[in-house]
Amino acid sequence: MAVSVDLSKALDKGFEDKSLKEILDASPSALAGITDEKAAALKDLLGIKTIRELGSNKYFAVAGVLVALEGKQG
Repeated sequence: MAVSVDLSKALDKGFEDKSLKEILDASPSALAGITDEKAAALKDLLGIKTIRELGSNKYFAVAGVLVALEGKQG
């Protein structure tokens, strides 16, 4: 089963036609809204050099779960 996802608003123009592997191996600055300076800060402060590392970072994962749980309270 083929899956299609439109990431044009989430990525810089230069990455819209790249493969998933190329996107995951790219600097976080390939994400729309993350500048080279912000990507450098992620590298300096947290050692994050790629989108893959950003997405699999344990601190960001825990934060995402906590936000999702907040929406389930009730």
